[in-house]
Amino acid sequence: MTHADPQSPGIAPGVRRPGLVLAFLSIAQFMVFLDVSIVNVALPSIERGLKISEANLPYVVTLYGTALGGFLLFGSRLADTFGRRRMLVAGLLLFGAASLASGLAHEQAVLFAARGAQGLGSALIAPAALSILTTTFTGGAERARALGVWGALTGLASVAGVILGGVLSGGPGWRWIFFINVPVAVIAAATAARVLPESSARHRRFDVAGAVALTAGLLALIYGLDDAISGGWGNAMVIASLIAAAVFLTAFAVIERRAQESLLPFGIFRLVTLRYANVTALFLLGAVVTLFFFSSLFMQQVLGYYPLRTGLAYVPIAAIVAVGAGIASNAVAKVPTKALLGLGLLLVAGGLVLLARLPADASYPARILPPFLMSGLGMGLSVVPLQIAAQAGVPEERAGLAAGLISTSQEVGGALGIAAAATFAFRRVAALTAAAHGNPHLIQAARTTVFHDGFAAGATFAVIALLISVTLLPNLPRTN
Repeated sequence: MTHADPQSPGIAPGVRRPGLVLAFLSIAQFMVFLDVSIVNVALPSIERGLKISEANLPYVVTLYGTALGGFLLFGSRLADTFGRRRMLVAGLLLFGAASLASGLAHEQAVLFAARGAQGLGSALIAPAALSILTTTFTGGAERARALGVWGALTGLASVAGVILGGVLSGGPGWRWIFFINVPVAVIAAATAARVLPESSARHRRFDVAGAVALTAGLLALIYGLDDAISGGWGNAMVIASLIAAAVFLTAFAVIERRAQESLLPFGIFRLVTLRYANVTALFLLGAVVTLFFFSSLFMQQVLGYYPLRTGLAYVPIAAIVAVGAGIASNAVAKVPTKALLGLGLLLVAGGLVLLARLPADASYPARILPPFLMSGLGMGLSVVPLQIAAQAGVPEERAGLAAGLISTSQEVGGALGIAAAATFAFRRVAALTAAAHGNPHLIQAARTTVFHDGFAAGATFAVIALLISVTLLPNLPRTN
């Protein structure tokens, strides 16, 4: 954590306690990403407690992610327009209230609505927090260190959520995975004014029509991609969602070209570094989410791990992501940002290639842990230079927009990546299962083959991200 003097280069004027600001923002970020994964282990308990059908159970997870991804750009523009601290506090209060409603839910409809509201709260928190970070730590080594802490906590939160979800659902009960958020959100909202600087509110006309069209388009896109995993691309609901997404996003483009105060000024994409940083992030997150998705299936369905043991298997990844982010935050002063990002992406791709060669009786220490460590280190090395690239050359008044763009690219990339990888991997399930003729060993071999295809798809995404970063992403000056 940084303890720089307020007048130090790289710290915005008037910021008295930058270390406290970073700690506050990190806690907010940790809470948002914790809630992405904390529910997964508790799903069986929630299913029994509220008598939710298996067909509807995925909505406990996907409604949160869909709302988060769909409203991110909307939240980022609200932050730039009405004040970042103000919108962060609003997001914290909404997130806390929705968490309380989720914990108190006695019907599935109430839980589904509350999970969507949690996602909306997170969509207000995430871009506001990141834009406050990038405008507080304005450049140089201070911003690199802050982004290193930010990236490390993102990885830790994802794994901590799986572990904490298992502990709470197996102890006081599944409702506590939601109740635990309430005091954190309330205390954070109450103390924000004492800790965080406020950006100047810009009282201008807000592009309501553009906001509705963009948010509806992103919601439909992410929902359709998520539903394609279980329903297939030929499912009527998937097709309808993707058509709706195309219509709304086309309408958004038309609206923005005519709007006096556009929600998403297309001129921002003239920043070449920002443009290709977002495309790289899209493919990187496709690779990362694919890795976690198929690793969980492999460990539980092939190796027979229980959910909590699966969560604990990810602890080394969380640790090495933190190490990698720490290395990257210090290395950007000595190593070109582009080279650091390329090395990280190469490691992610290499880890996925090794996972695509796992045998059905794979030993965790010998065969699973090494590619986990390789990919985790690559994730940590990638996150800092990618965030620096996504903010390079962005004016202060559009910091929230840039933060929303990179977050949206990550959310859409994760949804698109897993939908494409699952479609590719599961295409042979029926044929392989039929060929096994009920033989348990052949069934395990068939599952292993399917998961190999999933890992190979993830490796392809990582290679594409690597090629984009090497060939299209401009060189950035070293961070001093």
